[in-house]
Amino acid sequence: MKVYTKTGDKGTTALFGGTRVPKHHIRIESYGTVDELNSHIGLIRDQDMNPHYKKVLEHIQDRLFTLGAILATDPEKLILKNGKERLNIPKISDENIQYLENEIDAMDSELPPMTHFVLPGGHTTVSYCHIARCVCRRAERLSVHLHELEPTDERVLTYLNRLSDYLFVLARKLSHDLNADEVKWIPEKY
Repeated sequence: MKVYTKTGDKGTTALFGGTRVPKHHIRIESYGTVDELNSHIGLIRDQDMNPHYKKVLEHIQDRLFTLGAILATDPEKLILKNGKERLNIPKISDENIQYLENEIDAMDSELPPMTHFVLPGGHTTVSYCHIARCVCRRAERLSVHLHELEPTDERVLTYLNRLSDYLFVLARKLSHDLNADEVKWIPEKY
């Protein structure tokens, strides 16, 4: 199988189900940003850290492929007239969201309470987490916009929201584990 198909040379691409749309379509922007996020999470996973976090991040990457498949599916091609699903698309479950919440709570229980906003940085791995968090927020914003135009499974939105929280807490936890400085944001007075 060749990597290139030449079918996108004129600026369109196919959704799962066959519908062709422009490459700038909000649906493409949404799942493309999820793909970008997945790559950033792979970069975090490649860092020297507790194997448990690597396992969690790999699980998240799997879920992001599922989320991308959901976003890449034309909703009009998904359901048959008899109400059954035409395409076999995996789902994001409530358990997937709960998994993130459990991981957040476990890390948070080992951290000092937050009293200020935190400036991103302090260690390369921590900075990668903050970059991924920002990309996750962008993926969430784009997916919310898509959802307003073409409703999709709301668990996609919830998962992205919770994932950005997870990435923030992971950044704090890694700062703690690596003895990196966590710089509080205290606004300068003019």
